[in-house]
Order: sequence, then structure tokens, then C-alpha cells
Amino acid sequence: MSVHFQRQMDKLKQSMLNLSALVEANFQEAIDAVRQRDAKEGQRVIERDRDIDLKEVDIEEECLATLALYQPVAHDLRFIVAVLKMNHDLERIGDLAANIAGHAIEMSKAEPVGDDACGLYEMASKAQMMLKRSLDALVNLDADLADEVRRMDDDVDSLHGTMYDRVEQQMRQKPDLLTNHIRLLSCGRHVERIADHATNIAKDVVYLVRGEIIRHARKRGLKV
Repeated sequence: MSVHFQRQMDKLKQSMLNLSALVEANFQEAIDAVRQRDAKEGQRVIERDRDIDLKEVDIEEECLATLALYQPVAHDLRFIVAVLKMNHDLERIGDLAANIAGHAIEMSKAEPVGDDACGLYEMASKAQMMLKRSLDALVNLDADLADEVRRMDDDVDSLHGTMYDRVEQQMRQKPDLLTNHIRLLSCGRHVERIADHATNIAKDVVYLVRGEIIRHARKRGLKV
């Protein structure tokens, strides 16, 4: 392995760490904006999403340049392929966080929907844990931790279903808050999708470490 190639790989890893940190922080602050009814914080999340988009493009260009210049094989090739996939998932998480922040801005203008937002915060906490652990699995090349993240996705799905039922009940009891409850449902859906993207990252860590492709494995009748 040439010194130049190693430097390029190190640069790519650092770029991924920087993007991961920004995405993780934006998701946390988007939920905080909902919880605190803070329109200004919601706006900051939306504005920072532009930085996430730019970093995603930069990482993709770095990956393509590395493939063209060095033609890596084996583990190095798997790493770059995995980074390309994770890069897209992180960008999508950034978009979903910005969507949550947009709802937070509008929800701040009306009466609060409840202290726990019908379970949104519990679900978001679980999704945040999934995202953090999937990124830790990437940093430490820990396939076992990635497997744990994949299992946690069922918990988020269950919480999402419970939240939907609770919001439906609240809609009947407080029809004057219908618009905010619809926005709350949208936030729940965005959180559930973030958990899905964290699961995708975990699956790519498994691919990187073990060389196993497990995306859509259930559809192909394979054990996961």
C-alpha cells in the first residue's frame, strides 16, 4: 500500500467522522426544537443541512477519485463501497432532521401537544442510540455492535405504532390541535425512517467487516 493511498484513505475516514458528527448533532437539535418549542433552533438545524449536503458531495467525489486513482481491492474496496452507501444514508438522515425541524417551527406557534409528545421523545431517544451505535460500529469495525443496532430497529417500529395510536386518540380529544397532531405524526414517521437509515449503516458495517451483504436478506429468504 502506497503512502499516498493510505493518506487518501485516512482523509476519507476523517471526512466520514466529520459528517457523522454533524448529522448526529442536527438530529438531536431537531428533536430539542420540538421539545422546547424553539423555532430559532429549528431554523438553525435547517440551515446546517446545507453543510451536510455539501459534505456528502465531497465524500462521494473523494470515493470516486480514490477508486479511479488507486483501483483498490479486497478490504479497501469494500471500505470505499460501504462509505458510498453510508454517505447517502447520513445525508438522508440530515434531510429528515431538517424536516423535523421544519415541523418544530410550525408547532411552536400553537398549543403544546403534551409533555412526551405522545411518545415521540422515547422513540427519538431509541433512534438516536441506534445512530450513535451504528457510527461507533463503523469507527471500531464492530460487526457485533452493528448486529445489535439491527435488532433495535424492531423496538423503534413498535414505538412508532404505539405513538400513532396515541396521536389518534389525542385527535379525538383535542380536535382544535388537529394540525399539530398531523405534524407530530410526520415527525414520528421521520424518526422511524432515521432508525431505518441507522440500520442500513449497521448492515454496511457488517458487509465491511464480514464481507456479507445482508440488505434485503429477508426478501431473499436468507437468515439475518
